[in-house]
Amino acid sequence: MAHILITGSSDGLGLMAGRLLVGQGHAVTLHARNDQRAAHARAAVPDAENVLVGDLGSLDGIRSLAAAANAAGRFDAVIHNAGIGFREPRRVQTVDGLSQLFTINVLAPYLLTALMTRPGRLVYLSSGLARSGDPDLSDPQWTDRRWSGTQAYSDSKLFDVLLAFGVARRWPDVLSNSVEPGWVATRMGGPGAPDDLDQGPVTQAWLAVSDDPAAMVTGRHFYHRQERFVSAEAQDATLQDALLDYCAELTGTAI
Repeated sequence: MAHILITGSSDGLGLMAGRLLVGQGHAVTLHARNDQRAAHARAAVPDAENVLVGDLGSLDGIRSLAAAANAAGRFDAVIHNAGIGFREPRRVQTVDGLSQLFTINVLAPYLLTALMTRPGRLVYLSSGLARSGDPDLSDPQWTDRRWSGTQAYSDSKLFDVLLAFGVARRWPDVLSNSVEPGWVATRMGGPGAPDDLDQGPVTQAWLAVSDDPAAMVTGRHFYHRQERFVSAEAQDATLQDALLDYCAELTGTAI
C-alpha cells in the first residue's frame, strides 16, 4: 500500500485518479482549494485517507499546503495534478503580483516539491499543448506582452515537463516524470474533447505506484502508459536549470 497525495483532486482527473488508487487499496490524500470543495471530495471518495485544504493561487497558500502535507507524514508519491486552463480572457494577477496561471500551474508544483518531505515518486501533469510551449523566461508573467491564454497555458505545460526533468536530474533517488493525460472531457477540457476520459487518470496513477519496470524510470514523459517524445528544449539541462532558478528567485526557496 502506497501513501499518495494528489493536488487539485476535488474534481476532474485528480478526483478520478484518487478513486482509481483507493480502489487499488492505496492510502490517498486528496486536496481542495477550500472547505466547500473539500467536503465534495470527501463525499465523492469516502474511503480517501484525508483531504487537505490549501489555495494554490498564492505563495502563502502553497506554503500552507506543504506544511499540512508534511504534518500528515511522508508520502510515497505526489501527483501534481492541480492546474487551470487557457480560457481566461486576460492576465489575472495574484496577491503576490504574479500571473495566476503561472502560479498555479508552475510555481505550486515547484514550491511543493521544494518544501515537502521528499517522496519516492513525483508525477507532474502536463499537456499535449506543451509541444507549442515557449521556454523563454524573459516575460513568463506576461507583464510586457499582450495576453494569450492559450500560449500562456502551453508555456506552463512545457515548464511542467522542464520541472519534472530538472528535478529528476537533481534528485536521482526520486522517480520524477511528466504525463499528458490527453484532451479529455473534464471541466477544463470541455464537453467536446476527443480523447478517452477513462484513460485520463490511468498513467499518473500507474507512475505513482506501479512496480512495472516501464514505470520505474525517471526524467521521462508519458501518454497512456507509453513514453512519448518531447522537444529538445524540454530535455535541455540549461533550460531546466533556468526555470528552477527562476522559481527559486520568485519563491525564495531552492530545490
